[in-house]
Amino acid sequence: MTVVEPPAEIKPHAVWEDVLAIPTGAFLMSWGMYLLSAIDGVTGGLAGVSFLTTYVTGWSLGLVYFLINVPFYWLAVRRMGWAFTVKTLIAVGLISVGVGLHPHYIDVSGIQPMYAAIFAGLTIGTGMIVLFRHGASAGGFGILAQFLQKTRGWRAGYVQLALDLCVIAASVALVDWRILLVSIVGGVLLNLVVAINHRPGRYFG
Repeated sequence: MTVVEPPAEIKPHAVWEDVLAIPTGAFLMSWGMYLLSAIDGVTGGLAGVSFLTTYVTGWSLGLVYFLINVPFYWLAVRRMGWAFTVKTLIAVGLISVGVGLHPHYIDVSGIQPMYAAIFAGLTIGTGMIVLFRHGASAGGFGILAQFLQKTRGWRAGYVQLALDLCVIAASVALVDWRILLVSIVGGVLLNLVVAINHRPGRYFG
């Protein structure tokens, strides 16, 4: 069996690779969020907070998601640098726009809740990995998770899982218990995708 050795010097992604990857990650995340919104579901992180805010106020999910991330850019600039912050701002903007665009092109109102939650969890998790590996995040708790992984060595997926569980616990009063259960399944899958695929020292190239 051939063993692939990591390169002696890890080279950063080229600008054109980031230009392609960040919209891809944002698209995947916005699609997963759209699926959850179709079943009145919830997820963790600031995306989950955005869902709950939308359910209470009736405001646009994309707009709420964008605005609720604004305070976290201060932490991103101070701790993660301008490049990370700008990429994250672009990603969050694209996610916010994407959530509003999907309903104009595809109708998923009849989707089965468990399928939607599983597909959303895997899709959002994959989108987060794409963004992480190109020096960005989906904002909010993702910024904090990236910061703690970089400074403390804590796995971003596990940090995100702990924060997500707090948000889901707060959802009990606003989300139907059956939808909440399938949302939890999706949330666990999301964080497993991140925890397994985004480990310090494992990724190169």
